[in-house]
Amino acid sequence: MKKKVDKGKDMRNIGAGDGMVDNLAELKAKAGREPIASFLDMRLLELSKGYAKVSAKLKPEYLNFNNLVFGGIVMAVADQAFAYGTNSVISPNVASQFNIHFVASADVNDELIAECRVVRAGRRVCISEMVVTNQDGKLIAKATGTTIPLV
Repeated sequence: MKKKVDKGKDMRNIGAGDGMVDNLAELKAKAGREPIASFLDMRLLELSKGYAKVSAKLKPEYLNFNNLVFGGIVMAVADQAFAYGTNSVISPNVASQFNIHFVASADVNDELIAECRVVRAGRRVCISEMVVTNQDGKLIAKATGTTIPLV
């Protein structure tokens, strides 16, 4: 028996996510008790199937020796949105590749907002695009990532 493929707004070939229990509520509950999100003060702002929005208020502790926000912090916020976005479609889902382009530096007083959109969710691979901006909409970074569903 062949499964019917649900085509979402931003996704193609949903496949493995069809018929799975909706896990958005479970992911939202996990967001409040995740150790790394708590440690970096990241907050889940929005979550829907194939989309996540995360924010993090920057701190002086995030500066590097050049007095710039450490790129790993920018990447961490993008990765957090990536994790929620892909796991909203198929869970568990783990990263196998992450690529980021730093477009502009963030200011220590910024709040970073990362958005993830799942571009393709399949049985063997999911591909996502992430954008990181500051509170004023200034583009800080763009990223892409690939995940492997563990189901």
